[in-house]
Amino acid sequence: MTSAVADFARPRGVLAPVVTPFTADRAPDAARFVRHCRWLVDCGVGLAVFGTNSEANSMSVGEKIGLLDALAKARLPAHRMMPGTGCCAFTDSVELTRHAVELGCAGVLMLPPFYYKGVPDEGLFRNYAEVIERVGDQRLRIYLYHIPPVSQTPISLRLIERLVDAYPGAIAGIKDSSGDWNNTRAMLERFQPRGFDVFAGSETFLLATLRGGGAGCITATGNVNPGPIARLAASWGDSDADEQQAALDRVRAAFQNFPMIPALKRAIAHHSGDPGWVTVRPPLVELTDAQAGLLMQALEAAGHAMPGLSGGV
Repeated sequence: MTSAVADFARPRGVLAPVVTPFTADRAPDAARFVRHCRWLVDCGVGLAVFGTNSEANSMSVGEKIGLLDALAKARLPAHRMMPGTGCCAFTDSVELTRHAVELGCAGVLMLPPFYYKGVPDEGLFRNYAEVIERVGDQRLRIYLYHIPPVSQTPISLRLIERLVDAYPGAIAGIKDSSGDWNNTRAMLERFQPRGFDVFAGSETFLLATLRGGGAGCITATGNVNPGPIARLAASWGDSDADEQQAALDRVRAAFQNFPMIPALKRAIAHHSGDPGWVTVRPPLVELTDAQAGLLMQALEAAGHAMPGLSGGV
């Protein structure tokens, strides 16, 4: 399946890889999930559900489809969603991607198959091509997910070029979580002019990415600091943009001193008054009380707040 680049509502600004709440027996908690997603949308943030910080690779395809259906039933806007659909088995990627497209999601965020290391670009190209051809839907928009510090399976500039050449309609952009600004800048310079949208993998690079012509960021702390991050994305041309960026960096630094996913969940539990939010799936473990105390002290010092966050079920 090949197509010319079509007009469609391209996701821009800030998206959060939405943290997934679990019940006491570690089943996905759809009620908490919907409520958190609604709060994020109200704060101006899109929904990159099933990202790294969603514990996506600790959930089955069926569980993820169930949560997508819960969002659809709750009438959360599909055009604000970019679910993560990249799995090690391309058949799982096809199933989850097809469901996201059928629900009208704006795009999907797709990891490369990451279990086998040192695979050539040819193998990664074949993986993405299989998904595109088997989904076979002109509405499909894939945002590649480059996170070599975690996946150990990088998406090279040469691979991006080949994919964009072969599937200019379906390959829509990338999330660059390399942490290497030189790599993000190279993507911006080489591919953004071709209609390939570049999202930074952290708000740390949000202002630089927007100034370079990029689309925005997809960031873990969008879960807990959505309003201020969305404000910078909307006002990056204003005179106080650098000050806004510095304030975001202070909050980000507080979280980066702890395991990110348990820290995000502890902050949500604290501000919502809902202790059920702290639950994570193995192999992750919750923050200790001592760690949680230090986190809250650091966040208070950074002026962090989560206004409007609702409480328990």
